[in-house]
Amino acid sequence: MNRMRILLSAAALAAATVLAAGLSGCAQSPSTPASDAPAPTSTSGSAPDIDDVEVAWLDDGRSFAVVTWGSSSCVPQTESISAAGQEITVTLVDPDEGVCTSDLAPRASLAVIPEGVDVTKDIDVTVVNGDFTGDTELDALPAAPEGPTDMQPSAGWFDDDGIVLLTWGSSTCPPVVSGVEETDGGATVTFADDDRVCTMDMGPRVTVIGVQEPADDDAPFTLTLEGGGLSGTVEVMD
Repeated sequence: MNRMRILLSAAALAAATVLAAGLSGCAQSPSTPASDAPAPTSTSGSAPDIDDVEVAWLDDGRSFAVVTWGSSSCVPQTESISAAGQEITVTLVDPDEGVCTSDLAPRASLAVIPEGVDVTKDIDVTVVNGDFTGDTELDALPAAPEGPTDMQPSAGWFDDDGIVLLTWGSSTCPPVVSGVEETDGGATVTFADDDRVCTMDMGPRVTVIGVQEPADDDAPFTLTLEGGGLSGTVEVMD
């Protein structure tokens, strides 16, 4: 896995965020996939660099998540995606309305692979968000996806202890993680069952999930989804 290790403090395990000062900025627009972004959990090291950017494969290679760090309540919107050969540029914009929490957490923004890009070869990804520009890479997949999405849950690693989960449902009611219990070769993720008034649309929602770093990062890792209208298992893509 081509994943830069992100080290968070023990406080992230309990609070799913690391407090930081001076953050301001953003909220989702209706065109942005809904995102619920608790921080990956770890027990050592320092806080992540807010200028870091990571990516994670999703939906068998039809799309990927761009992970940035900032206020968990203000997730950047994917404004545009372009490609030149095996180089993809994703432009993000920060929402300009609302008040952002002053925490520091990974936020996932969804991007679709442009036509003509070969997912069986490495892909260079440049992420632009205002004055920030970051570079990262998607590792080649063993095979390209066939046909359109089946709108089933999928997941991919963006770091040794961080996963992005893609689900489909109401864009105004993204899944809210209430617990993660790790097992051999995977984790059971429980989502909150709450009474929310949700729109009747069917859209993609991306959720950041923190886990402990697996002992063997080349072994299969499976998420079992429970609650919040979700069920079943999802094998995490490298």
